[in-house]
Amino acid sequence: MTQPPQQPPHPDEPSNTPPGAPNTPPAPPAGGFGAPQDPPPGGFGQPTPPPADPFGKQPQQPPAAPPQPPAAPQQPPAAPQDVPAGGYGSPPPPAPGSYPTPPAPQPNGYGYPQAPQPGYGYPQGPGQHGRPGMPQQAYGYPTQPMQPQYGAPQPGGGGTGGKKFSTQMQIIVAAAVAVVLIIGAGVIYAATSGDGGKDEASSSGSTGGEGKGGEDSGLAGGSEKVPANTKSKVAFQVPQPVVKDIVQVEGSWLTDKAYVKTGIDGINGYDRDKGTKLWSVPLPGEMCTTSRHVSKDYKTAILFRETKPTKEKKYPACDQVGVIDLAAGKLLWSKSVTSATGGDRPVTFDEVTLSGTTVAAGGTSGGAAFKLADGAELWKPKTGADGCYDRGYAGGEALAVVRKCGTYDSPQLTVQALNPTTGAPLSSYQMPAGVEYAHIVSTKPLVVAADVGDTAGDGSGISDFFSLDAATGKLKVRIPADAEKYAGDCDSTEVEKCQNMAVGNNRLYLPTERHDGTSEYGDTNEVVAFDLDTGKLLGGRADAGDRNILTPLRMDGTSIIAYKEAPYDKGGQVVSIDGETFKQTTLMENPDDEAIRKAEKRFSVGSAELLYSDGQFYMAAPAVHKPSSYSPDEKVYLVVAYGTG
Repeated sequence: MTQPPQQPPHPDEPSNTPPGAPNTPPAPPAGGFGAPQDPPPGGFGQPTPPPADPFGKQPQQPPAAPPQPPAAPQQPPAAPQDVPAGGYGSPPPPAPGSYPTPPAPQPNGYGYPQAPQPGYGYPQGPGQHGRPGMPQQAYGYPTQPMQPQYGAPQPGGGGTGGKKFSTQMQIIVAAAVAVVLIIGAGVIYAATSGDGGKDEASSSGSTGGEGKGGEDSGLAGGSEKVPANTKSKVAFQVPQPVVKDIVQVEGSWLTDKAYVKTGIDGINGYDRDKGTKLWSVPLPGEMCTTSRHVSKDYKTAILFRETKPTKEKKYPACDQVGVIDLAAGKLLWSKSVTSATGGDRPVTFDEVTLSGTTVAAGGTSGGAAFKLADGAELWKPKTGADGCYDRGYAGGEALAVVRKCGTYDSPQLTVQALNPTTGAPLSSYQMPAGVEYAHIVSTKPLVVAADVGDTAGDGSGISDFFSLDAATGKLKVRIPADAEKYAGDCDSTEVEKCQNMAVGNNRLYLPTERHDGTSEYGDTNEVVAFDLDTGKLLGGRADAGDRNILTPLRMDGTSIIAYKEAPYDKGGQVVSIDGETFKQTTLMENPDDEAIRKAEKRFSVGSAELLYSDGQFYMAAPAVHKPSSYSPDEKVYLVVAYGTG
């Protein structure tokens, strides 16, 4: 996956971005932030076939579509014949003859449990992550029965453009393979899902078809309920402010009454239903980054620049740590600190997080922790002559740190669980050699992602996941995550910036990469799960369905809230996926109206801030750009909110 530019590195740490450049995606094509992005590099893995036509790679445009006009190639089309059938952002068709010739479908393709691989650090003996928003809650949704696994592309690319088998042959082959795979997958699932009483699927809840919630709208295992009518309407829109360059506006949160979003001059609270502005908190400088975590009384931590840019100082330092009361609409406190090694120069921070009543900020210049209530300094990490420092912290239910030692050419990273009040290490795990950056996906359970030896090859920052025992620091299991199969993504340098995944039920839930579906046009994918004790890929999965793409947003108790990206002619959906059975329940279906679809599809799922709660869905941009020269008068939104009420 393509990574956005990063915050300015330490002077001793090389960087490919200009000093102080905002950690935002590049300026989007044709008219504002959130425009569709090119798909991630890397091919699709070796999937296994569904009941319909699984063979061959298909072009990503509707039949008989005319060529795109050269005048404004990046402008979102206004008519179906001008856009890819898979929706904005769908992968373009490869050049003829470029398809690999894979082996016949094997029972270890997508969605099948894998045996631990030698050399990947599996233990020799027995041995929540969510999107920004409200505190983690519980979810539980009915799930679909296990389906046969999707198939690998059929040999015969050559100059044929990936033609499919005849319909008769497709039915024969798919039916035969599906029977074998259903039986095999069922046996494997029964053998590997050893979570005690958790193997039993939930029987309560409602699927809520045809845009209607069931008589019992409650869902087992979580706090979300199926709305009486899942068909949504646009609740409100916040226009994108006009800027001359690019401004970082990262940060969006929910309280019981307000939707809160960072703007170019501060932080604004909006009525959740109507979008009426409730309050504004001005900031002296641009927002740098924020914590995704929110305390029970709706407080969160932010990191912002000391002043606004000037000719003399174009990139002021990100040295101000603060806490916002999201309920009252107040900046409770803000401050800078000097380095633990001495001197008067304020520490420049790269990240900030929240755990319990502790705010922790870290970066290449040093770190510090503060009391959430009043900003009183709690502790600073020790820095030694060996050059060790706290690279960044991850919060939530617990507090953890990635500590970096050694040289740039030969770094040594250690992941530690910390006492939030004192900063004392509770346990330590030394990452393998060849890891330059480590990313903490979850602190409880403690899950770390890393690109070992730069082997991922797709910019996702992930080649492996490490499931750790936070009490002892021992490795439970190392889970290889083939970048050509799985679509999780972590910021290339930051510690707590992973997305498109969720951790709960002692499992890691990951989406697969986009791949051929059974439809003639458009891609699809699945959400699968790894056991965090054994590393095994469990037998169940949630299928996005043809021409749809599923992306996990957060956990809701035992279930996953996910966004279902729709093709160009449909609105997106929000669904709940039961974490045990993988059955999906539709919570929201966005309008198919063309103007509304265009606004929704301008938000790139890989970078936009997506929040869902209580029948309300908010899509927001983490940065704003100057108007596009292609369409300077086109309406572009900072926030689009949907409601089912």
